[in-house]
Amino acid sequence: MQKTSFWKAGHVPSLIAAFLYFDMSFMVWVMLGPLGVQIAKDLALTPAQKGLMVATPVLAGALLRMVWGMMVDHLKPKLAGAIGQVIVIAALLVAWQFGIHSYEQTLILGIFLGVAGASFAVALPLASRWYPPEHQGTALGIAGAGNSGTAFAALLGPGLAAAFGWQNVFGIATLPLIVTLVVYLILAKDSPECPPAKTLGDYLKVLKDQDAWWFMLFYSVTFGGFVGLAASLTIYFNAQYGLEPKVAGYFTAACVFAGSLMRPLGGFMADRIGGIKSLSLMYMLAAGMLVLVSTGLPNAWLALGVFMLAMLALGVGNGSVFQLVPQRFRKEIGVMTGLVGMAGGIGGFYLASSLGFSKQLTGSYQTGFLIFAGLAIVALIGLTAVKTRWRTTWGSAAMTTAKI
Repeated sequence: MQKTSFWKAGHVPSLIAAFLYFDMSFMVWVMLGPLGVQIAKDLALTPAQKGLMVATPVLAGALLRMVWGMMVDHLKPKLAGAIGQVIVIAALLVAWQFGIHSYEQTLILGIFLGVAGASFAVALPLASRWYPPEHQGTALGIAGAGNSGTAFAALLGPGLAAAFGWQNVFGIATLPLIVTLVVYLILAKDSPECPPAKTLGDYLKVLKDQDAWWFMLFYSVTFGGFVGLAASLTIYFNAQYGLEPKVAGYFTAACVFAGSLMRPLGGFMADRIGGIKSLSLMYMLAAGMLVLVSTGLPNAWLALGVFMLAMLALGVGNGSVFQLVPQRFRKEIGVMTGLVGMAGGIGGFYLASSLGFSKQLTGSYQTGFLIFAGLAIVALIGLTAVKTRWRTTWGSAAMTTAKI
C-alpha cells in the first residue's frame, strides 16, 4: 500500500491551529500552580489547601472534557473550541477586574480554568480527523505538544507576579489568548470526515467496551502524572528546597518542557515501533524516577534531573497512548478523546491533591510520590495483560497499516 507523506496527508493549517489553541489553553489551565506560592502567602493557605487549589482546575478540566467531547460531535471541533476560548477569556477578565480575595474564590476560578483543560477534547479530534492511521501518532503528537503551554505558565507566571502582582497576571494572560482565538478562527477547518453526532446512549455504549477502560487507566497515569507535576512542582521546589518562586518556576518549566517536547517524539516512536512497546518502556522509567524522587533527594539540582527524566517518560507515554486510541476507536474518537482525557485529568487531580495532603499529614511528599509510582506499575501490568489480544485483533496487520 502506498503511503502519503505526513505533510501531504492532512490539513496543516488545522494542525497548527490545534497546537496553538492547545498550547495557550494549557498555559492558563495550570497557572494557579506557578502562582501558588504567592497566592498561598497572601491568602494564608495550608499545604492541603495549596494542593486542592492547584488540583481543582485539573479536576474541572477532566470532567469538562467529557462535555466538550460531546460538543465536538454535535457542533464540530472548530465551534466547540471557539466557545471554550471565549469562556476562559471572560473568566480571567472577571478575576482580574474584581480580584481573588479568598481560598473559595481561587476554587471558583479554578473551575472556570478547567474549561481551558477541556481543550484537549477539541484540539485532538480537530487534528486527528484529517490524518490516516499510519500518521495518527505524529499528528496527535504535534497537536498534543501544546502541553508545552504548562511550561510557559511556570516560566513566566512567578516573574510576572513578582513584577505586577499575581492578580494582574490574570489580565495579562488574556492577551495571548485573544490573539490565539483570532488565529484559530482563521486557520482551523473541520475535516469532511467528521462523523454524525451521537446520542447519550451511544456515548455510554463506548464504556461497555473494556478497551475504553484500559485506555482511561493508561492515560490517567501518563497524562495525570504530567499535569499533576506541572501544577505542583513550583510549590514543591519552594517547600522542599526553599527556592524563590521565580527560580522554582524556572525549574518547573524545565521539567514541563522535557515532558511536552517529548510528546511528539512519543507519537513518532509509537508509529515506528508500536504504541504498546514504547508505552511499556515509559511506564518503567516513570515509576523508577518517582520512587527515586520520593526518597527526598539532597539538593534541588539532583531533583530537577530526576523530575525531567520522569516528565520525559510521561510525555512519551502521552504520545504513545494517543497513537493507539484512534486505531481502536476511530469512529468514536471525539467521545474517546473526552473520556480518556477526563481520566488523565482525574489522575492529575489525584497526584496534585495527594502531594498536598501527604505534606500536611506526614510532613513529607514521599507517600504521594510512592503511590503514584505504584499506579504506573499497575498500568504496566495491565498493558502486558492486553497486548497479545490487541495485536491479534484490531491491531493486526490485516486490520490496520499502523504498528501496534
